[in-house]
Amino acid sequence: MSFVRLLLASIVMTVCFVTFASGALEVLPNDEVYFTVQALRDIFNTLGKKDWNFSNPCNSTHVPSTAQITTLAGMQELLKGQNLKGTLSPNLTKLPCLQVLDLTRNYINGSIPPAWGSYRSSLLGNRLTGPIPGALSNIKTLQNLTVEFNKLSGNLPSELGNMSSLERLFLSSNYFTGELPTSFANLISLKDFRISDNQFSGQIPNYIQNWNNLNKLLIQASGLRGPIPSLDPLKQLSDLDLSFNRLIGGIPDNFIRPLQLVDHIYLTGNLFTGPIPDSILHRGEYTDLSYNKFTILQGLKLSASNCQYGTGNNVSCLRSLQRSCHKRRRYKLHINCGGEKVTVNKSEFDADVDPRGYSTFFLAQHQYWSSSSTGEFMDDNRPNRDFILSNLSGLSTNTPDPELYMTARISPLSLTYYAFCLVNGNYTVKLHFAEIVFTDDETYSSLGRRIFDVYIQGERVLKDFDIVKAAGGVRKPNIQSFNATVMANGTLEIRFYWAGKGTTDIPLKGNYGPLISAISVDSHEIPSNSIPTGEVVGIIVAGVFVIILLIVAILWWKGCLGERSSATEHDLRGLDLKTGTFTLRQIKTATNNFDVANKIGEGGFGSVYKGLLSDGTMMAVKQLSSKSKQGNREFLNEIGMISALQHPHLVKLYGCCVEGNQLLLVYEYMENNSLARALFGPEEDQLQLDWPTRHRICVGIARGLAYLHEESILKIVHRDIKATNVLLDKNLNPKISDFGLAKLDDEDNSHISTRIAGTYGYMAPEYAMRGHLTDKADVYSFGIVALEIVSGKSNTSHRPKGESLHLLDWALVLKEKGNLLDLVDLRLGSNYRKEEAMRVINVALLCANVSAAVRPTMSSVVSMLEGGAVIPELGPNLSIIDDEMKVKALWEHFQDKKESSRGNSQTQSVLTDDPFTGSSTSAVDLYPINMDSSYWEKRV
Repeated sequence: MSFVRLLLASIVMTVCFVTFASGALEVLPNDEVYFTVQALRDIFNTLGKKDWNFSNPCNSTHVPSTAQITTLAGMQELLKGQNLKGTLSPNLTKLPCLQVLDLTRNYINGSIPPAWGSYRSSLLGNRLTGPIPGALSNIKTLQNLTVEFNKLSGNLPSELGNMSSLERLFLSSNYFTGELPTSFANLISLKDFRISDNQFSGQIPNYIQNWNNLNKLLIQASGLRGPIPSLDPLKQLSDLDLSFNRLIGGIPDNFIRPLQLVDHIYLTGNLFTGPIPDSILHRGEYTDLSYNKFTILQGLKLSASNCQYGTGNNVSCLRSLQRSCHKRRRYKLHINCGGEKVTVNKSEFDADVDPRGYSTFFLAQHQYWSSSSTGEFMDDNRPNRDFILSNLSGLSTNTPDPELYMTARISPLSLTYYAFCLVNGNYTVKLHFAEIVFTDDETYSSLGRRIFDVYIQGERVLKDFDIVKAAGGVRKPNIQSFNATVMANGTLEIRFYWAGKGTTDIPLKGNYGPLISAISVDSHEIPSNSIPTGEVVGIIVAGVFVIILLIVAILWWKGCLGERSSATEHDLRGLDLKTGTFTLRQIKTATNNFDVANKIGEGGFGSVYKGLLSDGTMMAVKQLSSKSKQGNREFLNEIGMISALQHPHLVKLYGCCVEGNQLLLVYEYMENNSLARALFGPEEDQLQLDWPTRHRICVGIARGLAYLHEESILKIVHRDIKATNVLLDKNLNPKISDFGLAKLDDEDNSHISTRIAGTYGYMAPEYAMRGHLTDKADVYSFGIVALEIVSGKSNTSHRPKGESLHLLDWALVLKEKGNLLDLVDLRLGSNYRKEEAMRVINVALLCANVSAAVRPTMSSVVSMLEGGAVIPELGPNLSIIDDEMKVKALWEHFQDKKESSRGNSQTQSVLTDDPFTGSSTSAVDLYPINMDSSYWEKRV
């Protein structure tokens, strides 16, 4: 088995074919020198090192001498840290005297020759892909196997358990899945076992109790769950890190003994419950039990301390500062994290230059803010071990406000900033980031990955945040902006939290954890100054006058001062709404009078704007035209439907506005627009959706539909499920929108016969051709959307090589050929779980079956997507591709409907996603996307 496409951060190959005799190496016979020279030339040409010279390797292409060849002395030093970009050669097998080949800190690509499986090998810090070959188990005397910081995937081969001499097994920062093999019970010589930052399943196996020689056990963010076994038998254990998993239950009393021999115990970020054993609770430093569900015993006292400038006790300082702010409230705060005081755009950023250290609390001199850091950098070998980084490489050109990105503060686990004495109300929080450690060249230093989470006021606002991805490169600024509310205590908390993901040793050990360059906090309100008495009187008089006018306006609005009613308003008052109402003035203020700069979409019945309410709430306003009777009907329908629905995967309706000819719906604002734009919108608008995100979106849509069909009081058929009607919030959670075409599902009838309304390419055949409507029509549409999510292609625009009409037909062709994984979006590369992708595709094809009776319920779809239910196998007779006449008839039917609908635009009820006339023109797309034909032609 070979690895495919590798970019080595570093690689150390230890190859021992010789023995030592009296301290000297065995020398090659003279007749083998020539062949060795040829092998060396091939090896180094393949590696990209064409200036080989043992005595002066950097300046000449001189062939090494016989003496140098016969010993191959120093070869590892000449290849180490050369940033080689070539490939590995199988001719290494022709060097029988080679003992150590050190390719550390290079950028080699290609594949590992299968012949290397018979070597004594240790792979260190690579960018390898694919599974670990079981052939490595042939090396019975191998002591070290290190494959950290790669892109390796798949289950661990059980054959590795046969390597009984193994002392160090490093598998961290890969994409391994499955349970730890039971054969690992045989690894009784293990001293150091590291599997952090992976996607394993199952529990921590009990057999680790047999690893009596174990010194270090590091399994943070490994994916393991369940209770933990007693580690009491591990008498040699010095470092234990079980952080960021899904471990449950209590901590056994005999968890580890003797505890005084254990240097570090990290259990943070799990689901542990119950009391904390006294032996652990009173250990002191180098113990982290945070972010669990432990029971804190009454009477447990935290150490007291005075709250003074510099370091202090976290809890007591916070309480003291919160009590002392009533006379000195502030409207803003700016911090230059890790840097000196600077002024940027008339805002003064406070200095933050204290080097600090492990598990410290810092209070600024003026006591308006503080920060705390927890955790310890493991194996830290950075020259300067403080928590401030300096940008020595310079920023990218045309960087705005470069002063804010010359330094940054880091932390090994959790870095929290507290802003004190803020005026109550809404604030804009801007977080300034720039990755100043890694590089963007094709070297070892470019392979680092820094991943962390961000919380504001206890709510996670960024998950698995990667500065390089967000900024589009290293040394490029990225500003993340959020709204936050400060309550009575006047305190704002911003936490940066490392959850065990990403690399930890690039370019040096200890380079990981959250990083922040600057923080800006600004109130939405303008601070007031003192006003002369005369002006105060004038303001009071004016205020009374305004109140009188407001009362008159309210009476007029209620109809007490005259008739103010239209058909739409009358119908609106007849609805039992669970939402609020807005005035046109409120909405105009929020959208800056419907400024075109705030327009985020446009559909067949009006435009969509983003706006900011006075309380700081972001909203999306759908402005419908009153000229279309159908638009009014759908407007009322959407208000009535959504006002009764509340679910995490349905867009929330804040309220509506009906004034004159204005029909307005006010929704929650969805920061990442529609799923359609994210997947196949204009290239500059597309999002890099990784596989876990795509899978989560599929499950979220399915949960939303299951609620509509089976869980809500009103059983609703949406009728227009498509990618443009699925919106993504700031965390890329999907929410179903646009209920203008939805219908109540009459449970007493097996189906509803109704006029056809929906979008071509997403409508179920029985509904499109006969108007036969059940909730299975939504199931069909979901199947199409799921295929789009997997493939990254639009169902109505994808026509591969003329083989089929749409994406669905292509998927069915691939199923017949047994090549379903060819459907997966090429942009994902190999970074997805094949088993999970196959599950999603098969569920999608089941949902999009031509027979409504075969389609599952949406609750069953959720279970199948999550792996909790078996996906039924379908015979070939149920495949739409086996009935080409039916496909042709359906397509012709769609075309006839489109032609007839174009002749009467006022009564058009069937919506189109025709790729050659523009994307969705749905009347009710909240964030529609419209593209010209040239864009779609390029994507075919």
